Amino acid sequence: MLIVPERDIADLITRKAAFDAVEKVFAAMAAGDAYNFPVVREAIGHEDALYGFKGGFDRTSLTLGLKAGGYWPNNLERRDLINHQSTVFLFDADTGKAKAMVGGNYLTALRTAAASSVSIKHLARPDAKVIGMIGAGHQAAFQLRAALEQREFEKVVGWNYHPDMLPNIEKVATDAGVAFEAVQLEGMREADVIISITSAFAPSLMSDHVAAGTHVACMGTDTKGKQEVEAALLARATVFTDEVAQSISIGEAQHAVAQGLLSEADINQVGAVINGTHPGRTSAAEVTLFDGTGVGLQDLAVAAAVVDLAVEKGIAIEVDF
Repeated sequence: MLIVPERDIADLITRKAAFDAVEKVFAAMAAGDAYNFPVVREAIGHEDALYGFKGGFDRTSLTLGLKAGGYWPNNLERRDLINHQSTVFLFDADTGKAKAMVGGNYLTALRTAAASSVSIKHLARPDAKVIGMIGAGHQAAFQLRAALEQREFEKVVGWNYHPDMLPNIEKVATDAGVAFEAVQLEGMREADVIISITSAFAPSLMSDHVAAGTHVACMGTDTKGKQEVEAALLARATVFTDEVAQSISIGEAQHAVAQGLLSEADINQVGAVINGTHPGRTSAAEVTLFDGTGVGLQDLAVAAAVVDLAVEKGIAIEVDF
């Protein structure tokens, strides 16, 4: 079995490699060539933590495995560790033998950012110039770096529950040579693309905050009860997701479905747009929304790419398991 430690991953994989892996696996899912296993996600009753498993199988690449991990909200404050902690396990699809163990923290941040970027590439207006960021934590910086590569953005507008954290994303904008402005939520109406990446259980972004023609990527809701945006926004938008089953059960769409504002049939796989079987955006005034729930296949695809790179560079650790 091969081991790729967390410490080595940032030097192995690029944002582009993560983007390509996620785009391909979304396409495979929409084509019926890859599928995710049911998600296990539980509050463990200790340290306010959420813990679970996501897995799947991609027949096109024979990638099989799971990610184990979750969210420990006290880590950063108490232990100087990031709040999300995870590990990816890959298995040989022909034999079932353990194939690799890969640190999952940096990969989770990369693949989540890649997913929203895939949605921006395929659904945002080509002339998008202003990007809005709701959230300014660890993941928000990854999101913004990746998103800025998808369009010729000229300005970033940002809002966060804790304004003192906004310098985290202002630095990303400044490093990219893009203007930054802290705004109230009403200021999001200036944005052509909005990424919401919080762990909230109550909506902050309302439908009135979103102008016609905007693409919204909701990336923080991955558990029953979480909610970042008003359900009425989903009713107004053309909704896309990574996986429909997760979208209606643990994603942002859960609330709109529960309120009868949206049905399962109204939700489209972003992979269908990639494959050309769905037209995607059909007008400049259309509001599009990507419900990024985070599927196991994303983690497996990026982890498999990391393993290949680690073997190529001779830094994968081989153990007799």
